[in-house]
Amino acid sequence: MTDNKIRALGLMSGGLDSTLAANLIQNLGIEVLGLHFSTGFCVADRHRLLGSNNNSNKPYRNDALHAGAQLEVPVEIIDIKDRYLPEVVLNPKHGYGSGMNPCIDCRIFMLQRAKEIMDERGYDFIFTGEVLGQRPMSQRRPPMQAIELETGLQGLLLRPLSAHVLPPTIPEEKGWVDREKLHGIVGRGRHKQMQLAEEFGLVDYPQPAGGCCFLPDENYARKLRDLLTHSGPDVDPDDMMLLKVGRHFRLGDDVKIIVGRHESENDYLERFREGRGSVWLEAFSSPLTLIEGPPSAADLEFACQITARYSAGRKESEVPVLWQLDGQEGQLLVRPFGEDRRLDEIRI
Repeated sequence: MTDNKIRALGLMSGGLDSTLAANLIQNLGIEVLGLHFSTGFCVADRHRLLGSNNNSNKPYRNDALHAGAQLEVPVEIIDIKDRYLPEVVLNPKHGYGSGMNPCIDCRIFMLQRAKEIMDERGYDFIFTGEVLGQRPMSQRRPPMQAIELETGLQGLLLRPLSAHVLPPTIPEEKGWVDREKLHGIVGRGRHKQMQLAEEFGLVDYPQPAGGCCFLPDENYARKLRDLLTHSGPDVDPDDMMLLKVGRHFRLGDDVKIIVGRHESENDYLERFREGRGSVWLEAFSSPLTLIEGPPSAADLEFACQITARYSAGRKESEVPVLWQLDGQEGQLLVRPFGEDRRLDEIRI
């Protein structure tokens, strides 16, 4: 590598767009380093913790590292969980999208961190896989311009997939990047990106538009809003991870239960039994249920009935359910909870 080698940092989720952007920049003879920010809200984190993708037999893989391996581009994973929750999720300057997704603040936060790395290590510019008009909140022209201004990256933030419909950047003006070899993709469709992937020989990439963050998901957002309503802002990463698994039911202001949906979730919930109550069946295959908060006797019985409802003993007239709580343990003989509107009313 010569001293005047142009070097660029790319934000890489591992999705199709960021992979294509990295490939485009790399093909122009520029040295690329991918940055993958781990927020604690990544869909991939759930797959990793449960041991597979979508509870299938397919082994877990980190899509950003996989994309980097395909392109022979190094990728650094940067953990930003500790700052991301209080600074971005709980206090978004630019508000939320459809769920609890602070997309503009998220992009600003990541790009500011990328700029710090750029300045510290002497990289020349930053690029992303953003496409104009693809995301309704953060990928319209006004917010894209505002993001560039707020991060201090005026002219140094290149979006190669949409470059032809955006103002030229410093890398283009200085000839570091051949603008003619970039693209002018606009909108939510992915047909052009998939054509590019075929041209580049990229065949193994995540389903386009699959989403890589839980926060826009209304189910997750509802659980997060419930948690913040009843626990306040003093939550930790464990709380965030538990929102990603199981069925959640609110039994009272201070009591919630989490019911595992399959064996992988049961195994994951096992890690969080300390400091929480738990309910399960041994006579039948059953979920593991965690109890958060101090349940009343009625709450505990209700938790046992709900656990039995999702067990293999759901059709029995009565089943024995085991429980542990505050160092004590016992058994309740309960009737499995049946089809009832109350279940929907307390489901978060």
